[in-house]
Amino acid sequence: MGLELTKEEKDMLEGEYGKATRKAMEIITTLGEIYGASRLIPVSSVQIAGVSYHNLGEAGLEYLAEMAEDGKTRVLTTLNPAGMDLEEWKKHGIDEEFARNQQRVVEAFAKMGVITTCTCTPYLIGNLPHFGEHIAWAESSAVCFANSVIGAMTNREGGPSALAAALTGRTAEYGMHLRENRVAQVGYEVQATLSSTDDFGLLGEVIGEKTGKKIPYITGIPKASTEELKSLCASIATYGGVALFHIEGITPNKTPKPEINEVITQEDLENARKTLDDETEEIDFISIGCPHASIKEIARVAELLRNKKVSESKTIWITTAKPTKDLAIKMGYYDVIESAGAFLVSDACCAVAPLKGKFKTLMTDSAKACFYARGKNKFKVKIRTIEECIREATS
Repeated sequence: MGLELTKEEKDMLEGEYGKATRKAMEIITTLGEIYGASRLIPVSSVQIAGVSYHNLGEAGLEYLAEMAEDGKTRVLTTLNPAGMDLEEWKKHGIDEEFARNQQRVVEAFAKMGVITTCTCTPYLIGNLPHFGEHIAWAESSAVCFANSVIGAMTNREGGPSALAAALTGRTAEYGMHLRENRVAQVGYEVQATLSSTDDFGLLGEVIGEKTGKKIPYITGIPKASTEELKSLCASIATYGGVALFHIEGITPNKTPKPEINEVITQEDLENARKTLDDETEEIDFISIGCPHASIKEIARVAELLRNKKVSESKTIWITTAKPTKDLAIKMGYYDVIESAGAFLVSDACCAVAPLKGKFKTLMTDSAKACFYARGKNKFKVKIRTIEECIREATS
């Protein structure tokens, strides 16, 4: 049984809605055929990755420019972080040629009707689906959050397939869009104290590495904030490729509880912390906001930085979405943070900005940031609480 298309979908494929829509529909139908889907389904929202010029390069930009000639989004679509703060890039040491190219990328997306807010936490700035809603998101931590914490339904799209979903309003019905594929496969009992975002990041690293791409069912977590769950989503997806997890009493998806395969102990978390604690004397870069900081986290950072000064030998970035930065400006947090000598950076992220060679050692509360700092930028890393990060920055 092949892929059955509606008349509108056939018209898209035959070029009735323009070249970009035809190309987009070719991508969607090819994926559907590869994964054995019998139909396409409407999506209500899209999040596109592959936004930083650092990752895209000229070839990627050329593709976007071609799609922007006549492509128009059909559903609410936002972007993953870019390689720089789109407004305040100069003071962050980004060179002019990179900035020019990054602006070209964003302009191509804008021409297609994409909302050019660049964030890995679209659910914090208005791209918020509801339980059971079909969406097409691309960034791994956002995909994991949407599936697990919200209970929306999405595969992890690549940049081109997410853009294709935006231009057609469709995705193929396979993978995480089918309820039978969302059932827990492996059980973990947590017997450890989790008290901050870095702890949840370490838990994600431990479970991610043990689980791979399977779906874990987790017990023993009495409570978790949005910020802690966002940290867990980021690391469990980064270290294991997990697109969906279930936490008993916290996440909304209902699934049969599997047998407990393994207990996660305090020692497991401490061992994970040791793996993200490189021996180094010099910490010159501190980053908070991977995934992008919420307004609650920014308020906390501002409180910790009030009447303090960042050491001249250190650079600190607090990364967030532009609407959240605007709110921080309105609340006076931006002035407190910047007057202390720290940077509140919007639309960008320490994982995709061109930072290689600029710093030696990163301290962060994010296990995901550690992974990319080591892998992409060859930094040494240390994972600590937000409070310890700020203490280090101002010492």
